[in-house]
Amino acid sequence: MTVRRATYRSLFSLQRDLARCRACVEAGYTLESPPVRAPFDHQRAYMYGQAPGVEEGKERLPWRGRAGRTLRRWLELDEEAFYKTFYCASVTRCYPGRAPSGRGDRTPTPREQELCELWRDWELEILRPKLIVPVGGLALRRLLGLSKLTECIGMRYERDGVPVIPLPHPSGASSWPNVPANRERLHRAVALVRAELARLS
Repeated sequence: MTVRRATYRSLFSLQRDLARCRACVEAGYTLESPPVRAPFDHQRAYMYGQAPGVEEGKERLPWRGRAGRTLRRWLELDEEAFYKTFYCASVTRCYPGRAPSGRGDRTPTPREQELCELWRDWELEILRPKLIVPVGGLALRRLLGLSKLTECIGMRYERDGVPVIPLPHPSGASSWPNVPANRERLHRAVALVRAELARLS
């Protein structure tokens, strides 16, 4: 049964309740995994994706599949360094299943996104990260209210005084990085992320 407190004072209690969350199932949505949770290691940067994929749903850890490997390659971080650097979260926390078209994963509905927003808000409140990296258009919209992904890649924003640097989604289903002009935008965005990480260390 889903438990949601009015306030959270520790990440431990937040993650305990998140692990048991079935709010979307209780609202009538079909999901194909329990919540995926990030290992906490006092990370100072927060990565915010769309939703777990099939591999993440199986392992209940973020960024375990092909997209995660691509993302780590972009950032030039091995697996250990990546998870020590970023606390990884997403707009929704359970694998939503395949898209009806069969191409890629299903995009969570607006209501599912709203049901998961509490977890993000309290994570940011408790963690107080020094850098936020939204990955993909859905994460960018939910975090900053910006809808034009291409125009945002390679730019630096702020949310409550915290630097926010968007990245495109590294999914193999996306052709966005294959466009020459977009590759340059991606290069600029990755350079901005790496510069912020260097500043933090």
